[in-house]
Amino acid sequence: MPVAADALQSERMKITFKLFATLTDYLPAQARQSNFMELEVPADARVSQVIEPFGLPPRLVHLVLVNGVYVPPADRLTRTLKEGDVLAIWPPIAGG
Repeated sequence: MPVAADALQSERMKITFKLFATLTDYLPAQARQSNFMELEVPADARVSQVIEPFGLPPRLVHLVLVNGVYVPPADRLTRTLKEGDVLAIWPPIAGG
């Protein structure tokens, strides 16, 4: 039985995806200036599912926040996102 278009639409959600410092190079050209883009992802997408298509090297995915709350590496495979969430990622930063 075919799924109605309304049902397909309800299975998607919008989030904001932000990359900082050198990671902005992994965003599409039109998003690099602002360092963020709005994404439409499957409902209950996991943090790792959103990151994967951008091809970020795992060693550069250092600080991951959802709505300003740190997501430890062990939780990135299971932590799901919700409509309107902001997923922000920073690479390791050196300096003093």
